[in-house]
Amino acid sequence: MININNQSSTVIIVIHEIYGLNQHMQKFCKMLGTHGYDVICPNIIERDAFEYSEEEAAYLHFKENIGFAKVFHFVKDILLTNQNKYEKVIIIGFSVGATVAWLCSELPNVNGIVGFYGSRIREYVDINPQCPVLLFFPEEESSFSVDELISKLSEKPIEINKLKGQHGFSDPFSSKYQEESAQKAMKEMESFFNRVLKLR
Repeated sequence: MININNQSSTVIIVIHEIYGLNQHMQKFCKMLGTHGYDVICPNIIERDAFEYSEEEAAYLHFKENIGFAKVFHFVKDILLTNQNKYEKVIIIGFSVGATVAWLCSELPNVNGIVGFYGSRIREYVDINPQCPVLLFFPEEESSFSVDELISKLSEKPIEINKLKGQHGFSDPFSSKYQEESAQKAMKEMESFFNRVLKLR
């Protein structure tokens, strides 16, 4: 687990993708910490990180040993444990983590959700968020139509951005990294934080 304590009144819970607590998550959480937030990033795969070349093994491990329901309840436990410690809670997820974050949008005491390329959100379009939500999708996904999913989600009061690139565009350690899209996403996320947390 990554745990950054700045004695902030806001905690950001980060849910990583199938690879685990890799360099991308270390860097991303450190960046959030430098902005003064407390950060909690649990190791949802319960083992050392997979390499990107082990994508198939990482996916099978998540599917066979972890699953969305288990991670959802894990995050719920983190929320319960910290419910009296923080004034604001934001959950950020990547890929499978974004889908879990989306599931958490119906929970009480969550102030905002940010999801990066949560492709499996398409299986949970009946979710009705009870807090502000910001979702990022790539232009290209191999397993489904991004535009079709966005069309279904656009009926809900949430913010959706479709950015140039593929699944993984915001990860500087991935071959799918798309710098322009990553920077735009970070800027949009910062603006979202400012609105949700009323910093400005």
